[in-house]
Amino acid sequence: MRFDRETGGPRRRTATPGRHARPPGRGRRPGVRGGGLATAIMVLPATVLYTGLLAVPVALAGYLSLTDWDGFSANPSVVGTANYIALLDDPDLRHSITVTLLLAGLGTVGLNVLGLGFALLLNGSSRVNAFFRMVLFYPHVLSALVIGFLWSAILGTTGAVNSLITSRGGEVLPFLADPDWALATLVCLVVWSAFGVNVVLYLAGLQAVPRSLTEAARIDGATKWQVFRHVTLPALGPSVTVNIVLSLVTLLKTYDLVVSLTAGGPAGQTRTIAYLILWNSFHDGRLGLGSAQSVVLMAVTATLALLVTRLRRRSEMAVYS
Repeated sequence: MRFDRETGGPRRRTATPGRHARPPGRGRRPGVRGGGLATAIMVLPATVLYTGLLAVPVALAGYLSLTDWDGFSANPSVVGTANYIALLDDPDLRHSITVTLLLAGLGTVGLNVLGLGFALLLNGSSRVNAFFRMVLFYPHVLSALVIGFLWSAILGTTGAVNSLITSRGGEVLPFLADPDWALATLVCLVVWSAFGVNVVLYLAGLQAVPRSLTEAARIDGATKWQVFRHVTLPALGPSVTVNIVLSLVTLLKTYDLVVSLTAGGPAGQTRTIAYLILWNSFHDGRLGLGSAQSVVLMAVTATLALLVTRLRRRSEMAVYS
């Protein structure tokens, strides 16, 4: 028996790993499998919702766009690309594209300018700021149909505003009767009803800007505009991208406010693409043509969203580089 010099007792043998020793971690495989099963179970509801509410309707719209289905016949006939060819010679579609692009472009600018401006004004923790945040966000809580009906009663030919003007000897203002006035009114109401969301998103971005950066810029003698231009705005890059993409995608699908405010009038001059799709599909009974229009709208919306996202990322990389 050998003795250990340091302890004075018998030396104990230490087990050396042999060739058949189990490597560490082999017993964890059941746990890994259990974790994968738990992950799959948690992802399953979202996958089912995504498939049922997005993937299946998109696939169905793609199929119906190749048919002449009227919404009632049991066996629609396949017409191939005839619906897409018909879109090229449709003057109503060209006018709706113009109206939609004007609404989306002007509305996106208005939403982001007002959203960022009010976010800078309300970037504080006082009760007054909290109250005004609630007031600005409240129109978004209301249904767009309700907003449209309310403002049509206010701005109509015999509405509250024109009644007040005529009672004082003025002339009736064609807020909803003239094509140019109606489009401008629609843009203003879209911006008024939705920019509260942009305010909230920009406030979240402003609160994430490190105070050390703004304080260092002020110590170096920068003015408020210089601090905003060179410190705050570059830090808000991700928030700006999110707001622009969300505003653009939402405005390209504008429908309910058009229905309740102008019903596409006067003389169809405020019809957006979404309004025209539902008009052709359900009013005229041409679901095949409406499906083709919806497929084109989805493609255009996805393309614009990806383009804006890439441009914004490039500008952010240029700023930080």
